[in-house]
Amino acid sequence: MSLKRALIGILRSYEATGDRAKDPKLKSHYYNLSKDRAWEEVVSTLKKIPGYKVLHEVHSVGEITLEKRTMTGRTMDITVSVISVGPMKSAVDIFSASRGGMGDLGSNYRVIMDLYAILDKKLSTYKTVS
Repeated sequence: MSLKRALIGILRSYEATGDRAKDPKLKSHYYNLSKDRAWEEVVSTLKKIPGYKVLHEVHSVGEITLEKRTMTGRTMDITVSVISVGPMKSAVDIFSASRGGMGDLGSNYRVIMDLYAILDKKLSTYKTVS
């Protein structure tokens, strides 16, 4: 993690991915899977990750809400969205926010990178660029 990311984390207690993200690592991840199949894969993968608790799943909207407790006792709320881009293409976006005071020192950024790494490993045969 860069110094810039840590400095941003002093003031901001959330991080999000999307197509318009300035940081290339925070761009949406695309998979050559239908939304239903991507949903099944993402949900089953997220449920198996230690340290994360799945709170809520809304298949019709494509959102999974997770909770993670940090070593310092703070709680992070994470929303993973599975979005249909085409009949056989889906995107996954992640929003992570820390409860409590200002700043997270980049922990939300690290959580997003960890989740993307796990999902990309699981869905590596379906990953696309763009």
